[in-house]
Amino acid sequence: MEKYAELRKAVEKVELVDAHAHNIVSLDSVFPFIRCFTEADGDALSYATHSLCSKITPGSLREIAELYGSEVSLSGVEEYRRRSGLQSITSVCFKAARIAAILIDDGIDLDKKQDTQWHRSFAPIVGRVLRIENLAEKILDEEAPNGSPWTLDVFTTIFVGKLKSVADGIFGLKSIAAYRSGLEINTNVSRQDAEEGLAEVLCAGKPVRITNKNFVDYIFTRSLEVALCFDLPMQLHTGGSETDLDLRLANPLHLRTLLEDKRFSKCRIVLLHASYPFSKEASYLASVYPQVYLDFGLAIPKLSINGMISSVKELLELAPVKKVMFSTDGYAFPETFYLGARKAREVVFTVLRDACVDGDLSIPQAMEAAEDIFAKNATQFYKINVAMESIDSKHAICPKFMSMTYNSSQNDIALVRIIWVDASGQHRCRVVPARRFYDVVVENGVGLTFACMGMTSAIDGPADGTNLSGVGETRLVPDLSTKYRIPWAKQEEMVLADMHLKPGKPWEYCPREALRRVSKVLKDEFNLVVNAGFEVEFYLLKRILREGKEEWVPFDSFPYCSTSAFDAASPIFHGVLPALQSLNVSVEQLHAEAGKGQFEKAIGHTVCSHAADNLIFTHEVIKAFARRHGLLATFVPKFALDDIGSGSHVHISLWENGENVFMASGEGSCYGISKVGEEFMAGVLHHLPSILAFTAPIPNSYDRIQPNTWSGAYQCWGQENREAPLRTACPPGVPDGLVSNFEIKSFDGCANPHLGLASIIASGIDGLRRHLRLPKPVDENPSNLHAELQRLPTSLSESLEALEKDDIFKDLIGEKLLVAIKGIRKAEIYYYGKNEDAYKQLIHHY
Repeated sequence: MEKYAELRKAVEKVELVDAHAHNIVSLDSVFPFIRCFTEADGDALSYATHSLCSKITPGSLREIAELYGSEVSLSGVEEYRRRSGLQSITSVCFKAARIAAILIDDGIDLDKKQDTQWHRSFAPIVGRVLRIENLAEKILDEEAPNGSPWTLDVFTTIFVGKLKSVADGIFGLKSIAAYRSGLEINTNVSRQDAEEGLAEVLCAGKPVRITNKNFVDYIFTRSLEVALCFDLPMQLHTGGSETDLDLRLANPLHLRTLLEDKRFSKCRIVLLHASYPFSKEASYLASVYPQVYLDFGLAIPKLSINGMISSVKELLELAPVKKVMFSTDGYAFPETFYLGARKAREVVFTVLRDACVDGDLSIPQAMEAAEDIFAKNATQFYKINVAMESIDSKHAICPKFMSMTYNSSQNDIALVRIIWVDASGQHRCRVVPARRFYDVVVENGVGLTFACMGMTSAIDGPADGTNLSGVGETRLVPDLSTKYRIPWAKQEEMVLADMHLKPGKPWEYCPREALRRVSKVLKDEFNLVVNAGFEVEFYLLKRILREGKEEWVPFDSFPYCSTSAFDAASPIFHGVLPALQSLNVSVEQLHAEAGKGQFEKAIGHTVCSHAADNLIFTHEVIKAFARRHGLLATFVPKFALDDIGSGSHVHISLWENGENVFMASGEGSCYGISKVGEEFMAGVLHHLPSILAFTAPIPNSYDRIQPNTWSGAYQCWGQENREAPLRTACPPGVPDGLVSNFEIKSFDGCANPHLGLASIIASGIDGLRRHLRLPKPVDENPSNLHAELQRLPTSLSESLEALEKDDIFKDLIGEKLLVAIKGIRKAEIYYYGKNEDAYKQLIHHY
C-alpha cells in the first residue's frame, strides 16, 4: 500500500547487523548445497527434494536463481556457483543483502569451512562469538599438562584462562546447553558432581562430546563468571532445530533458576532462534527480566511465511522493541545469508505495517523500530565499533544506522566524562552533555590541543623538547567498549578515549594506540598475546590543620595485614568493590600494606590493553570513594620519605591460542619457564633500566626503588624473591615446579599504564628476536651481592640516560612519541631538582 511506502523504504534501506551466523564453506565441501534450503539431514534429504519442488522452487530457490540470473532449478543454481566461484557469489549475496556487520559462531565443525578472517572481504565488520562447549571439548581432546590425568582444577584453570585470554577479541559467548542437557541450568553444581561429570565425559572416549548435565552446567556457570567480568553477552540456543534435541528441555522458561540467580543478574542473555516454538515464552522472559534479549534468526527463513510473521509478532507482543535483534543464522552457503536478510525484511515490514494498521505504532515509530531491530539494538548491545566502513563505499564513513543518538534509554544521563591519561601519567577528562555526546561526539570526537600530550606533573603546559605546542589539534574519540555509568555519580557516564587526527586516523602520540601497535607486532611475529594484572598500592590520607596550615596525614597507623586497618577502611571498600564489579574489573584480594594508612588491591589479569584500562578505572574508583568519606587516596610512589613506598606491580604472562605459554610444558626448563617465556623475560630484564623511564616516570619514583624495600633495586631476577625487580610466580593452582607469570616491581602509580606495558612488550619482543637467555636467578637478598649486581637507575636522570642509549623503542613505540616522553622526563628532572619539597603536591595529581 502506498501509504506505507516510506516504511517499506526504511526497511529495505537499513544496513544490517547480523548478530548470529556461522562460517561459509568452500565449493568443494562435502556439505550438501541442498542444506541451504532445508534442515533435513541424512536419509531425510531424499524427501527434501520433493519439498523443494513443491515449496522451495517457487520461493527461496527462485529468489537465488533471480539473483544469479541462472536457470530456476537446483542444478542450474549449482552450475552457476561452480562457474562463478565462491568469492564472486559471496560478494553478490552479501552486497544484495546489505550486511554491514556479522558475528560468527565458528563452533560448528563443517567440512572445509573458511576461517573468520576470510569473511572480512565481504563485510566491514566481522566478529567472533565463542561457543563454550566447543572450547571445553577441544581442551579435553588434548592431553593434560605434563602428562598428568585431567582433574577438575586443571581443566578449570585452562578453560577459564583461555576464555579470559580471548575475551577482548570476541563479541560474546554462546552455549548449546539446550541440546546437550537442556535449559534447566543449575548454577550451583557441587564440586563432587562436576568431578563425576568430568570423569563420565572422559570415560566416553575421544573425540570428547560433553553431554553430562552437571558438567555442562558447570562449564556454563564458569563461563558466565568470565562473561560478567568482561561484560560479554551469552547467546543461548533455545527452541527447536537440532535432531538430537529434546524439545521439551529447550523451552526458555526452564531458565528461571539462572535468571533469578543474583550473581548473574548483570549477565546479558540472548535467546536465539526466536525460541520457536516457544516465542511467546521468550517474549515474556524479555519483558520481566532486564538481562534477557531476543534474536529471531533461524525462525526466518526456514518457517512458512505465516510461521515467520507469527513468530516475530509473538516476540513483540510483550518484549520491548529495543530488546529484539535480527540475525540470519546463515551458515555454509552465502545464499543463506541473502535469504535470511531478504525474508527478514519482508516479515518485519509486514509485522510493523500491521502494527500501524492496528494503531499500535505510528509510521515514524515503525521506521525507528525497523532500524532498531535490524541494526541499532545489536550495535549497542554487542558494542560494535561505530566507525565502520559502509558496504557501498571504500571510504571510512559512519552509516546512518550506526550513529548513536541520544534516546530514552539514556535520558537520565546528564553528563559524559571523556577520559585520557597523558604521558606524565595524569588522568584528565573533558565533560560534555549527554545529548551532545551521543549526537556529535561519538562520531566526531572532541578537540584537544597537541600541548596536552606534552604536559608534566608540575606544569599544565607543554615541556620544552617535546615538539608539542598549542599549535595543532587532536581528537578525543570515545572507545564505546569502555563506556560505563559512573557508580558514584549515577547521572553521569565515563568513557576512555583514543586520540585521532581525525576519526579513523590514530595520532602517533596516543598511548592506547602505542600499546596496540606493539601488541600487534608481538602477535604478527610470534603469535603471542600478553596478559597483565596489577597489584595496586595506595595511601588513604586525612586532612588536618596544623598551625593554621593544611596537612594530609595517614588516616591510621595499623601494621601490615592488620584486621583493624581493614575494619577502619571497610566502609570505603564496600563501595569500591561493587563499583569495580560494575565496571567489569575483577578484584582478587585486598589487604592493609606495611605503610601507615597504606592498602593494596590486586586486580585480575586480562589481555594487556584491557588491563591498562582496568588500572585507570581502579584509580578513578578508589579516589572517588575515598573522597566520599572525606579522605584522599594517593598512588604517589613515595608519599612520605620515611615510610614505605607504593607501587603498581604488574604480573605478565604470554598466551598463544588461548593457552598460557609462559609456563614450561615438558621441555626441561630448570626454571619452570618455557623457551619463549624465558626469551621474553630476558628481554625485559636486559632493557629494564630504560623501561624505568616509562614505569617510574617522576623523580619521586626513585625514592621508592631502594634496597631492602621489596621494590627491586638491582638488575636481576629471582624465583619468588620479592627483593628482585623481576620475580617468577607460582600462585595457588599452578603445578609445582612451574610458573604462570612474572612480576615486575618497578612499575608505579604515576606511570601511564598503556605506555608502561608498551615498553615492557617492546623489550620482550627484542628478547624473542635475539633469543636472549636469563642469567641465573638470585635466591637471596640482592643487597648481599651488590658488588656483583648492576644497580638499577637511582634517579630519573639515570633511567633517561639509559633510554637515550637504547635503540629498540624508536621503532616499536614510535619516534615522535618517544621524543615527547623524553622531553617531559627532562622537564620533571629540572623542576623537582629546583623545588625540593614540590613532591608533596603530587598527592593531588596521582
